[in-house]
Amino acid sequence: MNSSDAVPSVEAQLRAAPPHALVATAGRLLAERFGAVDVTLLLADYALSVLQPVTHLPDTGDPVSAHDGPAGTAFTTQKPVLEVTADPATELVHLPITVRGDRFGVLSVHVPDTAADPASVLRLGDFATALGHELATASRDTDLYLQARRTRRLTLAAEMQWQLLPGRGCARDEFVIGAHLEPAYAIGGDNFDWSTTADHLTLSVTDGMGEGIDASLLTGLTVGALRNARRAGVDLAEQACLADQALFSQYGGKKYASTLLLRFDLATGSVSAVDAGSPQLYRQRGTTVEHVALEAQMPLGMFEETPYEEQTFRVEPGDRLVVLSTGVHSPRSAGGEMFGEGVLRQILGATRETSPHEAARSVVAGLIEHVGSQDLVADASVVCLDWTGRAAGAPRQERPDR
Repeated sequence: MNSSDAVPSVEAQLRAAPPHALVATAGRLLAERFGAVDVTLLLADYALSVLQPVTHLPDTGDPVSAHDGPAGTAFTTQKPVLEVTADPATELVHLPITVRGDRFGVLSVHVPDTAADPASVLRLGDFATALGHELATASRDTDLYLQARRTRRLTLAAEMQWQLLPGRGCARDEFVIGAHLEPAYAIGGDNFDWSTTADHLTLSVTDGMGEGIDASLLTGLTVGALRNARRAGVDLAEQACLADQALFSQYGGKKYASTLLLRFDLATGSVSAVDAGSPQLYRQRGTTVEHVALEAQMPLGMFEETPYEEQTFRVEPGDRLVVLSTGVHSPRSAGGEMFGEGVLRQILGATRETSPHEAARSVVAGLIEHVGSQDLVADASVVCLDWTGRAAGAPRQERPDR
């Protein structure tokens, strides 16, 4: 067969589909290759509470739980789940859709039982991953999939914050990150950000003072200034200094942002840190949960030309780091107990064997239960990182030629 006569790959056909037609194209391809009789794309909503079936975009079908049932189990465990149907000749396969550690949702495929063998399920999983990559790309060109994720309207401040985020997860051989924000549909000033290179991970958690649009604008400037400094190639302390100058120039010290900056050496586990404000860092090592005490320095933008200094500590394979914004560790229960003093440690202990994504979500769920209300007084952001580190003897990766 001539190469010109070759059937295009699944990836090529998904790439060629118009952004709004990805679900229809996926259904056609799955019918051709696996005999699928029904295909449903379920996208996780902003609060990670439900999976929204994408039907006639931008409308959705009735949501299902993101934590229970076959589809929810596939989403939380990140493993395919086979559901027995009323028809003994068919099975329903639920496949997690995840792109580089960022969980999008689940692809549910109704196939003949002959297409549910382990090898076919593995191929279906590859298809779901390919679809996830195209969904990420398509979302740059259409609002349809973002609309389909919403159970209700976002506030303008929340819209601005979600557009700032790199995602809600990231995975490499050396680490896995899972993060969560609440109130998801009305978030104002909390943000998390990360970026990786061949040999480093830079991670930040920011809490802009105030509420609503004012907090969102402040945090947007902070994140933009930190990214600009990071991309200029300066060290962590200088990144904080440049962002501090940008905020003070704009607000004259009347508004400021609390930020924790971390830079991981992927080969050694050495971590540089700048604690510019109030986000708190906890480390789980084995069964021990400890607060990592860093030197508290001034929030960004509080004073003109504030000097910042880096501190260092080390992570070991198996460590879990949890970063909490002020809205997580400071709230008190009706009885006056601060969440970060005892309840947090109980939750971290109970979720030690779960994924970083589920641990972060569980911390926020525990916070809501602790304060006794879904209506949190302040924004709450949680970033959970599981550290594996680079295998001993693995070569340090070279920087690309400039």
